[in-house]
Parts: sequence; structure tokens; C-alpha cells
Amino acid sequence: MFSGVRSFFAALILLAVFVASAFAACDILPLPQKYTEKKNAFVPAQGLDKRVSVKHVKSLDGVPAHAQSEAYELVVSKGGVKIRCVSDAGESNARKTLAQMIKRAKPAGVPACKILDWPAYPMRGFMMDCGRSYIPLADLKKIIAFCAEYKINIFHWHLTENQGWRTESRVYPELNDKKNYTRDHGKFYTFKEIRELVDYCDSLGVMLIPEIDMPGHSAAFERTFKCSMQSEKGTEILKKLVDEIIKEGFSSKTVPYFHIGTDEVRITNPDFVPEMVAFVRERGKKVATWNPGAHYKPGEIDLVQMWSGRGRPLAGTPSLDSRLHYFNHFDSFADPVALFYSNFAETPEANDTIAGGIAAIWCDRYILGTDAILANNSFYPSILAFAESAWHGGRDEYFHGTGTVIPLEGEKLKKLKNFERRMLPVKKELGAKMPWVPQAHMLWRITEPFPNGGKLDTAFPPEKELKNEYEFDGKTIGTRDARGAAVYLRHVWGPGKLGTVSAFFKNPQTNSTVYAYTYVWSPKAQKVGLWAQTHKISASEPDLPPPQGKWDARESRFWLNDKEILPPKWENSHKNRNQETPLANENFEVREPIPVQLKQGWNKVLIKLPVAGFSSGQARLYKWMFTFALVSPKGDAPVEGLVWSPDKQK
Repeated sequence: MFSGVRSFFAALILLAVFVASAFAACDILPLPQKYTEKKNAFVPAQGLDKRVSVKHVKSLDGVPAHAQSEAYELVVSKGGVKIRCVSDAGESNARKTLAQMIKRAKPAGVPACKILDWPAYPMRGFMMDCGRSYIPLADLKKIIAFCAEYKINIFHWHLTENQGWRTESRVYPELNDKKNYTRDHGKFYTFKEIRELVDYCDSLGVMLIPEIDMPGHSAAFERTFKCSMQSEKGTEILKKLVDEIIKEGFSSKTVPYFHIGTDEVRITNPDFVPEMVAFVRERGKKVATWNPGAHYKPGEIDLVQMWSGRGRPLAGTPSLDSRLHYFNHFDSFADPVALFYSNFAETPEANDTIAGGIAAIWCDRYILGTDAILANNSFYPSILAFAESAWHGGRDEYFHGTGTVIPLEGEKLKKLKNFERRMLPVKKELGAKMPWVPQAHMLWRITEPFPNGGKLDTAFPPEKELKNEYEFDGKTIGTRDARGAAVYLRHVWGPGKLGTVSAFFKNPQTNSTVYAYTYVWSPKAQKVGLWAQTHKISASEPDLPPPQGKWDARESRFWLNDKEILPPKWENSHKNRNQETPLANENFEVREPIPVQLKQGWNKVLIKLPVAGFSSGQARLYKWMFTFALVSPKGDAPVEGLVWSPDKQK
């Protein structure tokens, strides 16, 4: 009895010592579920990671049952660090949090605090398409380590594609012959490298899921063997390959799943998929699949990964959401906002069917070098937003709800600003490699459409005078405010089964010209950098480059203090849309910021955004948008002290 009383009073004392924080002072990313901090109390950061005691317990009070295995309690005090957890995974998560706190420690040290934390979804993954474009093993390790730092716990390794078969084969070495590749010829991962990556993932607490896509996306297989995987001969060959890959590369028990694809192909042999599922299961692996893909009933498959608007979970089977998580279609500012506000599969946390999600980079378009692949795919800001939503959960809407629109005020705006503050240390660490700066404070005024009759170069009244309202052609053209460094007027993902992704205009009209304007106050005259563009080329699309001397093929224009800002010289000038002409400097993320001069005081910014139709020979996925962000001259840091206001209000 007395021990229970003592425990009760000890808990009361702990509550008195640690004063609840509204997370405003919490620098951890992703945001912990519960965080309390002792006011004005800090612990020296140096050597703190060596003063850690760990206690494994049966359960942690206040943690949902589905999250106990990854949950942890972490207390930082002058006596050191105490961790309580149920499993090694919980300890690993606690140590990752502690490492981040030490890295971000203020001069005074790490805040004395108590954290009770757990993931909203148990499966939080990132997929890299190495079938189309070979990514060196050393680069893959860096990507996986970065993801793991922010509690991404799955690496989905897409290993085969039409362009090439990226695993070694000793039973069929002809698969690795350069002549059977159409990109990155002859580049593949040896079994030694595969086992090395398996061990590396295991050391970081990351589960590796390999994928050999079948029977589609298999042109490299067909070039080599002159037959389809679904044929009797093809299935026999494929079984030998899968058996070899599992035995030589993925035999470890830390690789429980084997992904067989089954997407984007007409399955002509009804026995093929059940036969391959049984074959993989016989080798001790659970089987993962894409949906849409082959059709299964509950129990016939072990893990479902949803893609496209037609993707659906399978009742009672762990299902992962990848539908609106394709970074290859993302810009670096607006789409991560939608991801930050989004839950997974329209559920705020995991349930018996929804296990989490996997974000993906697809390399359909050839891009030279890993850094350029990550930049064009907006990897860093997007994976941080994904990690935040995947871990903390609690979002009450899906990607198409708030969408890319930053609220003008309210609690959701405050949460985004808090997230941006916690992203800043990552920006400082990565510098120009992370093409992002805080944007929630950037305020714009955007006109309703002026009808241009299809004449994109027509000038309208905002080019002469900025007003909140215009009388034009017998009609009143109003304005509305928006926030952000990038604003979609019309999002690339339009109406569909998942709904329209929200953008500035709910019903955008063709043959329109829109203007966006603001004023930027600078505390001094200074030269800064500008990230600007009007169409983010999806990193998996064969879009054509803009015409030389133009920002796009729509006559979009930028002005700063009434002086026009001209685009860079485009490195590409090809006229035929194709996937094999490498993306060059079309997207701002991979080029030096444009140098511009700010004067002390208010600086006028005006952007013209005409559009004719919402389809074009230039691009398959039409984006009506703009990006305008002022950064340091090299793009490695934000510009301090700027105020963005269309009303010149500081």
C-alpha cells in the first residue's frame, strides 16, 4: 500500500517539476506525442549520450496497444538520461531522439525534459527506384541513414525495371550483360553489396523490403530470355532467379517481406501470381504487392501497397498508402505542406488494416547523379513532412483536404510554422543541398482571372497599378490572399477517385491571366538569391524545357521593383519529349539562385501567370503555379529579417 502511495506522490512531484510545453520550445522532428519541459533548466550536451540508463518494461502507460513495441519514455535531468521502453525498437527510437536533441543543443545545453512518445503508424517507409536509375551503394546508405534519423523504419528497394535488372545473377549471368540494359548499362548490385545493405539497414533499425517486379516492368528480363515471365519457360527462369536472390541476398530474418509488384500489366496467365506467391512463401518470406495490381482475397497476400487513385486497402491485411506520396511529382514548397497536413489512407492513426505508408521516388526520367535525383524529387523537405505525419499522426484529413493551401490564420498555420522552425536545423546542416526555406510568413495577393481570349501576352491593369480590386471590361476583378513560396493555382492532381487536391482556385478557368503581387521589406540594401519558376517539371516526366528567354511556354513573367527578372539560359533545348534526355537546370532546385538586388525598405514583387488550356505538348501533367523565394546568394540559408506583405505592414 505504502509503495503505491509513494509512486503516486512521485508522479505528482514529477508533474510539478516538468512544466507542460505547448511544443513551442520542442526542437525534435518528428514531433513527440507528449513533451514536458522544466523551465529554464538545461543539461550540458557534451557526454550526455554516455550517461544513459535503459530499463525494459512490459508496457508503457498511456501508449496505444499497437504502438507499444516502438514506444519509449525519455527523461533528461542533471543526473543523466533515463529511457524506459518495451523493446529494442523503442530504445532505438529514444536514442535517435536523444541524438537529435544533442545535435540541436543550445549553448546552455539540452532542456531538462520528459518525453512519452510512440508512432501513429507502425510502418513508415521510403522507396527508391534503382531499377530505372542505378544509385551507388554508398549513396543509398546516406539516404537510408537520413531517413532513419527521423524514424523512417522501412526501406523499399525497387530493384528491377524495363531499363535494367539490378541484382547480380550467377545462375543467369547474361541478365547482367551490358547489352541487356537501356540505361546505366551493366550496373547492378552484387550479392555481397546486397547483404551489406541488409546489415546496414538492420543496424539502423530499418526493415528492408526488396522488390522484383513481376510480371510487368520486365523488359530487361524479356530482352535477355526472349520470353514473358508468364510463359512456362519464363516462370521457370524467374523461380530460379527469385530462389537465388533470396538465398544469396535476402535470406536474413530481418528481411521478412519480398515484394512481387504485379502492377501495370495485363495478367494473361491466371496461375502465375498464385504460383509465385506460394513459391516466395515456401522460402520463408511474406509477400507484398501493389494495388492496383493482381487481385487477392484476404489471406492470399501478406502486405498491400496502394498506389494511384484506384488503390484500395485489403481488409484485415496490413495496407500501406503510397497513393499521393510520389515525390517525383512534388515541388519543394507546396506539396510538402499538403503532406504535412495529411493522414494516411484517410485514417488519423493505424488500425487493423491501415499500417502506414511508403513515400517513393520513381526515376522514369533520366537524371544524372544522386544529388540531382534527390533535388529534382524535392526529397529533403518532402521526407521530413512525411516523417512528421507518419510518426505524430492525428491529421483529420487526407492530402486533398487542405491540399497545398497554407491557411491564412489559425491553429493549422501555427503548427506549420512550428514545423518549419524544427526543419531549420536540418536546412543549416544540409545547406544548398536542401532547396527549402521557411515560407509560411510569405504573404501574397492574387487577382481573380482576367479573360485573355487565348492571347497569352495581353497586358492587364496590374502591370500598371497594384490594387485590391479592378474594373475591367464591365466586370469587377477582385483579389484574395495566399501564403507560401510556391502557390498552385491549379494542382497537377485534378478530379479523381481520391478527390481534387486543393489549390488556390477551386474551379480554374482556361484562357485566363492571373497576377500575384506582394511587397518585401528588407532591413538593408542587399544582394540575395532568387528561386523562381512557373512549372515544376515532375522528375518522372518527359517535359520539354522552356523556350530560351522564357520562363515557360505560357508567357509568364516576374518583376522586382518594376525591373523584369529574366530566366537563366536553359541547358536543354530538345523539341521531342522523351525520358532519356536528362533533366538539366529546368527546376530551380538544381541551379544557382538568380542574383537580385533588394533595396532597404519595401520592394515590389509582381508575377504574371497566363494560361490558355490545361494541356500542352510541353508537358503531360499540367501545373499552373509559381515559385518565388528569396534566399542567401548560394541558396544555403534563409534571408534574415524580411517581411512579406501586400499591404506594406510590418
